Amino acid sequence: MAGIVCEWCDRGVGCWRANGLVYRDADENGARLALGHAHHRMDTMTDQDSTALGAGDDDEGATRSRIVALLRAAWGSIGTLLGELDDAQWAAPALPGWDVHGVVAHIVGDELQLAGGNPPPPLPDDSVGDHVHNDIARMNEAWIVALRAVSHSELRDAFEEITATRLAQLEAMAPEAYEEPSWTPVGPGTYGRFMEVRVFDSWMHEEDIRWAVGIPGNESGPVAEQSLAEVVSSLGYIVVKRAGMPDGSTIRIRLTGPIERDLHVVVEGRARVVDNLPGEPSVSITLPFPLFMRLIGGRLDPASVIDQVELGGDEALAGQLATNMAFTI
Repeated sequence: MAGIVCEWCDRGVGCWRANGLVYRDADENGARLALGHAHHRMDTMTDQDSTALGAGDDDEGATRSRIVALLRAAWGSIGTLLGELDDAQWAAPALPGWDVHGVVAHIVGDELQLAGGNPPPPLPDDSVGDHVHNDIARMNEAWIVALRAVSHSELRDAFEEITATRLAQLEAMAPEAYEEPSWTPVGPGTYGRFMEVRVFDSWMHEEDIRWAVGIPGNESGPVAEQSLAEVVSSLGYIVVKRAGMPDGSTIRIRLTGPIERDLHVVVEGRARVVDNLPGEPSVSITLPFPLFMRLIGGRLDPASVIDQVELGGDEALAGQLATNMAFTI
Protein backbone atom coordinates (compact mmCIF):
# COMPACT_ATOMS: atom_id res chain seq x y z
CA MET A 1 0.00 0.00 0.00
CA ALA A 2 3.02 2.32 0.19
CA GLY A 3 2.89 5.35 -2.07
CA ILE A 4 -0.91 5.74 -1.95
CA VAL A 5 -2.16 9.12 -0.77
CA CYS A 6 -4.13 8.62 2.43
CA GLU A 7 -7.77 9.65 2.07
CA TRP A 8 -7.86 10.64 5.75
CA CYS A 9 -4.71 12.78 5.95
CA ASP A 10 -3.68 13.46 2.31
CA ARG A 11 -0.16 12.29 3.08
CA GLY A 12 1.83 10.39 0.52
CA VAL A 13 1.88 7.21 2.56
CA GLY A 14 -0.05 4.00 2.53
CA CYS A 15 -2.66 4.14 5.30
CA TRP A 16 -5.57 2.08 6.49
CA ARG A 17 -8.01 2.43 9.34
CA ALA A 18 -8.61 -0.06 12.19
CA ASN A 19 -9.62 0.17 15.82
CA GLY A 20 -10.43 3.84 15.31
CA LEU A 21 -6.84 4.60 14.24
CA VAL A 22 -5.16 5.26 10.94
CA TYR A 23 -2.15 3.03 10.29
CA ARG A 24 0.60 3.44 7.76
CA ASP A 25 3.54 1.46 6.40
CA ALA A 26 6.36 2.99 8.41
CA ASP A 27 9.44 1.36 7.00
CA GLU A 28 10.80 -0.94 4.32
CA ASN A 29 9.78 -3.95 6.39
CA GLY A 30 6.14 -2.88 6.44
CA ALA A 31 6.10 -2.27 10.19
CA ARG A 32 2.75 -0.81 11.16
CA LEU A 33 2.64 2.30 13.27
CA ALA A 34 -0.56 3.84 14.54
CA LEU A 35 -0.72 7.55 13.89
CA GLY A 36 -3.55 9.86 14.88
CA HIS A 37 -4.06 11.61 11.57
CA ALA A 38 -7.36 13.05 12.77
CA HIS A 39 -5.46 15.62 14.87
CA HIS A 40 -8.30 15.83 17.39
CA ARG A 41 -7.83 16.46 21.09
CA MET A 42 -9.43 14.32 23.74
CA ASP A 43 -12.09 16.06 25.78
CA THR A 44 -11.21 17.11 29.28
CA MET A 45 -13.15 15.85 32.27
CA THR A 46 -16.88 16.28 31.86
CA ASP A 47 -19.52 17.11 34.49
CA GLN A 48 -20.62 13.48 34.25
CA ASP A 49 -17.04 12.39 34.98
CA SER A 50 -16.91 14.62 38.04
CA THR A 51 -20.11 13.03 39.32
CA ALA A 52 -18.74 9.54 38.66
CA LEU A 53 -15.57 10.26 40.64
CA GLY A 54 -17.64 11.16 43.65
CA ALA A 55 -19.87 8.09 43.45
CA GLY A 56 -19.46 4.80 45.24
CA ASP A 57 -19.28 1.45 43.50
CA ASP A 58 -22.66 0.18 44.66
CA ASP A 59 -24.72 1.40 41.70
CA GLU A 60 -24.72 -0.59 38.48
CA GLY A 61 -22.18 0.93 36.12
CA ALA A 62 -20.45 2.96 38.84
CA THR A 63 -17.16 1.08 38.43
CA ARG A 64 -17.18 1.69 34.69
CA SER A 65 -18.06 5.37 35.10
CA ARG A 66 -15.38 5.92 37.73
CA ILE A 67 -12.64 4.23 35.72
CA VAL A 68 -13.56 6.07 32.51
CA ALA A 69 -13.57 9.37 34.40
CA LEU A 70 -10.17 8.67 35.95
CA LEU A 71 -8.58 7.63 32.66
CA ARG A 72 -10.09 10.61 30.84
CA ALA A 73 -8.61 12.90 33.47
CA ALA A 74 -5.22 11.14 33.44
CA TRP A 75 -4.88 11.11 29.67
CA GLY A 76 -6.28 14.62 29.30
CA SER A 77 -3.61 15.95 31.65
CA ILE A 78 -0.89 14.13 29.72
CA GLY A 79 -2.22 15.46 26.42
CA THR A 80 -2.20 19.02 27.71
CA LEU A 81 1.36 18.59 29.00
CA LEU A 82 2.60 17.20 25.68
CA GLY A 83 1.21 20.25 23.92
CA GLU A 84 3.53 22.44 26.01
CA LEU A 85 6.78 20.63 25.16
CA ASP A 86 9.44 21.77 22.71
CA ASP A 87 11.82 19.47 20.84
CA ALA A 88 14.49 19.65 23.52
CA GLN A 89 11.99 18.62 26.21
CA TRP A 90 10.77 15.69 24.11
CA ALA A 91 14.39 14.52 24.00
CA ALA A 92 14.98 14.94 27.76
CA PRO A 93 16.01 11.74 29.58
CA ALA A 94 13.05 10.48 31.63
CA LEU A 95 13.76 6.86 32.62
CA PRO A 96 16.75 4.56 32.05
CA GLY A 97 17.00 4.12 28.29
CA TRP A 98 13.95 6.31 27.59
CA ASP A 99 13.57 9.97 26.81
CA VAL A 100 10.19 11.72 26.99
CA HIS A 101 9.41 10.52 23.46
CA GLY A 102 10.06 6.96 24.63
CA VAL A 103 7.73 7.30 27.62
CA VAL A 104 4.91 8.49 25.36
CA ALA A 105 5.66 5.67 22.90
CA HIS A 106 5.31 3.21 25.78
CA ILE A 107 1.88 4.58 26.75
CA VAL A 108 0.73 4.55 23.13
CA GLY A 109 1.95 0.99 22.64
CA ASP A 110 0.19 -0.30 25.75
CA GLU A 111 -3.12 1.23 24.74
CA LEU A 112 -2.80 0.06 21.13
CA GLN A 113 -2.46 -3.51 22.36
CA LEU A 114 -5.40 -3.13 24.72
CA ALA A 115 -7.42 -1.79 21.79
CA GLY A 116 -6.71 -5.00 19.88
CA GLY A 117 -3.67 -3.99 17.86
CA ASN A 118 -0.73 -6.28 17.15
CA PRO A 119 2.55 -5.63 18.97
CA PRO A 120 5.79 -5.05 17.04
CA PRO A 121 8.01 -8.08 16.46
CA PRO A 122 10.21 -9.11 19.40
CA LEU A 123 13.64 -7.49 19.57
CA PRO A 124 16.80 -9.60 19.24
CA ASP A 125 18.55 -10.21 22.54
CA ASP A 126 21.60 -8.20 21.51
CA SER A 127 19.59 -5.12 20.48
CA VAL A 128 18.30 -3.97 23.87
CA GLY A 129 20.06 -1.92 26.50
CA ASP A 130 21.03 -2.75 30.06
CA HIS A 131 17.79 -1.18 31.31
CA VAL A 132 15.80 -4.14 29.93
CA HIS A 133 15.68 -6.79 32.65
CA ASN A 134 12.71 -9.06 31.89
CA ASP A 135 10.19 -10.16 29.27
CA ILE A 136 7.72 -7.37 30.05
CA ALA A 137 10.46 -4.78 29.69
CA ARG A 138 11.51 -6.40 26.40
CA MET A 139 7.95 -6.16 25.10
CA ASN A 140 7.81 -2.50 26.18
CA GLU A 141 11.09 -1.80 24.44
CA ALA A 142 9.77 -3.12 21.13
CA TRP A 143 7.25 -0.25 21.07
CA ILE A 144 9.95 2.29 21.91
CA VAL A 145 12.01 1.10 18.94
CA ALA A 146 9.01 0.88 16.60
CA LEU A 147 7.92 4.46 17.35
CA ARG A 148 11.35 6.04 17.64
CA ALA A 149 11.37 7.48 14.12
CA VAL A 150 7.89 8.98 14.42
CA SER A 151 7.98 12.74 14.88
CA HIS A 152 7.02 14.21 18.23
CA SER A 153 3.89 15.79 16.79
CA GLU A 154 2.83 12.54 15.13
CA LEU A 155 3.39 10.64 18.36
CA ARG A 156 1.32 13.19 20.25
CA ASP A 157 -1.44 12.76 17.66
CA ALA A 158 -1.19 8.99 18.07
CA PHE A 159 -1.55 9.39 21.83
CA GLU A 160 -4.67 11.53 21.43
CA GLU A 161 -6.20 9.12 18.94
CA ILE A 162 -5.59 5.87 20.80
CA THR A 163 -6.66 7.24 24.18
CA ALA A 164 -9.88 8.56 22.64
CA THR A 165 -10.43 5.13 21.09
CA ARG A 166 -9.81 3.40 24.40
CA LEU A 167 -12.24 5.68 26.23
CA ALA A 168 -14.90 4.91 23.63
CA GLN A 169 -14.26 1.18 24.04
CA LEU A 170 -14.42 1.38 27.83
CA GLU A 171 -17.62 3.43 27.77
CA ALA A 172 -19.22 0.93 25.38
CA MET A 173 -18.45 -2.08 27.58
CA ALA A 174 -21.29 -3.53 29.63
CA PRO A 175 -20.91 -2.81 33.36
CA GLU A 176 -20.66 -6.51 34.14
CA ALA A 177 -17.66 -6.82 31.82
CA TYR A 178 -15.64 -4.92 34.38
CA GLU A 179 -16.22 -7.77 36.85
CA GLU A 180 -14.97 -10.44 34.44
CA PRO A 181 -11.79 -12.29 35.54
CA SER A 182 -8.67 -10.85 33.97
CA TRP A 183 -4.91 -10.92 34.12
CA THR A 184 -3.54 -7.79 35.77
CA PRO A 185 0.03 -6.61 36.45
CA VAL A 186 -0.62 -7.13 40.18
CA GLY A 187 -1.97 -10.67 39.91
CA PRO A 188 -5.30 -12.28 38.96
CA GLY A 189 -8.21 -9.86 39.24
CA THR A 190 -10.98 -8.36 37.17
CA TYR A 191 -10.91 -6.21 34.07
CA GLY A 192 -11.94 -3.26 36.19
CA ARG A 193 -8.99 -3.90 38.49
CA PHE A 194 -6.70 -4.01 35.45
CA MET A 195 -7.97 -0.59 34.36
CA GLU A 196 -7.35 0.80 37.85
CA VAL A 197 -3.72 -0.18 37.40
CA ARG A 198 -3.76 1.64 34.05
CA VAL A 199 -4.74 4.82 35.92
CA PHE A 200 -1.72 4.38 38.21
CA ASP A 201 0.60 3.59 35.32
CA SER A 202 -0.58 6.59 33.29
CA TRP A 203 -0.17 8.95 36.24
CA MET A 204 3.30 7.63 37.05
CA HIS A 205 4.40 8.18 33.46
CA GLU A 206 2.97 11.68 33.42
CA GLU A 207 5.11 12.39 36.48
CA ASP A 208 8.11 10.82 34.72
CA ILE A 209 7.64 13.38 31.95
CA ARG A 210 7.07 16.27 34.36
CA TRP A 211 10.18 15.49 36.40
CA ALA A 212 12.23 15.18 33.20
CA VAL A 213 11.20 18.58 31.85
CA GLY A 214 10.83 20.45 35.14
CA ILE A 215 7.09 21.13 34.88
CA PRO A 216 5.49 19.91 38.13
CA GLY A 217 1.76 19.31 38.22
CA ASN A 218 -1.17 16.96 38.76
CA GLU A 219 0.20 16.03 42.19
CA SER A 220 -3.24 16.09 43.80
CA GLY A 221 -6.82 15.40 42.78
CA PRO A 222 -8.67 12.20 41.87
CA VAL A 223 -6.02 10.64 39.61
CA ALA A 224 -3.22 11.21 42.09
CA GLU A 225 -5.45 9.92 44.90
CA GLN A 226 -6.24 6.76 42.92
CA SER A 227 -2.53 6.27 42.25
CA LEU A 228 -1.79 6.55 45.96
CA ALA A 229 -4.58 4.05 46.67
CA GLU A 230 -2.85 1.64 44.29
CA VAL A 231 0.32 1.91 46.35
CA VAL A 232 -1.55 1.53 49.65
CA SER A 233 -3.04 -1.73 48.39
CA SER A 234 0.52 -3.10 48.19
CA LEU A 235 1.95 -1.34 51.24
CA GLY A 236 2.14 -4.47 53.39
CA TYR A 237 4.23 -6.18 50.72
CA ILE A 238 6.43 -3.11 50.34
CA VAL A 239 7.31 -2.69 54.01
CA VAL A 240 8.00 -6.39 54.66
CA LYS A 241 9.17 -7.95 51.40
CA ARG A 242 10.96 -4.94 49.98
CA ALA A 243 12.05 -2.98 53.05
CA GLY A 244 12.41 -5.91 55.46
CA MET A 245 10.58 -4.41 58.43
CA PRO A 246 10.72 -6.95 61.29
CA ASP A 247 7.83 -8.60 63.07
CA GLY A 248 6.38 -6.36 65.76
CA SER A 249 7.03 -3.15 63.82
CA THR A 250 4.46 -0.38 63.82
CA ILE A 251 5.09 1.95 60.91
CA ARG A 252 3.90 5.42 59.98
CA ILE A 253 4.55 6.98 56.59
CA ARG A 254 3.54 10.63 56.79
CA LEU A 255 2.96 12.44 53.49
CA THR A 256 3.26 16.20 53.83
CA GLY A 257 1.66 17.37 50.59
CA PRO A 258 0.24 18.16 48.14
CA ILE A 259 -1.65 15.03 49.27
CA GLU A 260 -1.39 14.89 53.05
CA ARG A 261 -1.87 11.46 54.60
CA ASP A 262 -0.68 9.25 57.42
CA LEU A 263 -0.26 5.65 56.26
CA HIS A 264 -0.07 3.07 59.04
CA VAL A 265 1.18 -0.51 58.85
CA VAL A 266 1.38 -3.08 61.63
CA VAL A 267 3.61 -6.15 61.20
CA GLU A 268 2.22 -9.08 63.18
CA GLY A 269 3.27 -12.23 61.42
CA ARG A 270 2.18 -10.48 58.25
CA ALA A 271 1.77 -6.79 57.48
CA ARG A 272 -1.60 -5.05 57.69
CA VAL A 273 -2.53 -1.54 56.70
CA VAL A 274 -4.55 -0.05 59.57
CA ASP A 275 -6.37 3.21 60.18
CA ASN A 276 -4.52 3.99 63.42
CA LEU A 277 -1.58 2.70 65.46
CA PRO A 278 -1.96 1.66 69.10
CA GLY A 279 0.69 4.19 70.13
CA GLU A 280 3.73 5.98 68.73
CA PRO A 281 5.22 4.21 65.70
CA SER A 282 8.37 2.18 66.14
CA VAL A 283 9.44 3.30 62.66
CA SER A 284 8.39 6.48 60.88
CA ILE A 285 9.32 8.42 57.77
CA THR A 286 7.98 11.82 56.73
CA LEU A 287 8.29 13.12 53.19
CA PRO A 288 6.36 14.91 50.43
CA PHE A 289 3.84 12.87 48.44
CA PRO A 290 5.64 13.31 45.06
CA LEU A 291 8.95 12.12 46.53
CA PHE A 292 7.23 9.12 48.12
CA MET A 293 5.77 8.09 44.78
CA ARG A 294 9.10 8.52 43.00
CA LEU A 295 10.76 6.24 45.55
CA ILE A 296 7.91 3.72 45.34
CA GLY A 297 8.33 3.66 41.57
CA GLY A 298 12.09 3.18 41.76
CA ARG A 299 12.58 6.44 39.89
CA LEU A 300 15.27 7.88 42.16
CA ASP A 301 18.41 6.67 43.87
CA PRO A 302 17.20 6.71 47.49
CA ALA A 303 20.64 7.65 48.77
CA SER A 304 20.53 10.86 46.73
CA VAL A 305 17.34 12.11 48.41
CA ILE A 306 17.52 10.58 51.90
CA ASP A 307 18.25 14.04 53.29
CA GLN A 308 14.74 15.04 52.19
CA VAL A 309 13.17 12.31 54.34
CA GLU A 310 12.62 12.81 58.07
CA LEU A 311 13.41 9.61 59.94
CA GLY A 312 11.76 8.75 63.27
CA GLY A 313 11.55 5.96 65.83
CA ASP A 314 14.26 3.43 65.14
CA GLU A 315 16.20 5.58 62.69
CA ALA A 316 18.23 2.69 61.30
CA LEU A 317 15.02 0.85 60.37
CA ALA A 318 13.46 4.10 59.15
CA GLY A 319 16.42 4.63 56.82
CA GLN A 320 16.11 1.02 55.68
CA LEU A 321 12.44 1.62 54.87
CA ALA A 322 13.05 4.90 53.05
CA THR A 323 15.73 3.38 50.80
CA ASN A 324 13.99 0.09 49.94
CA MET A 325 10.43 0.93 48.87
CA ALA A 326 10.68 0.45 45.09
CA PHE A 327 8.23 -2.21 43.93
CA THR A 328 7.17 -1.49 40.36
CA ILE A 329 8.50 -3.49 37.40
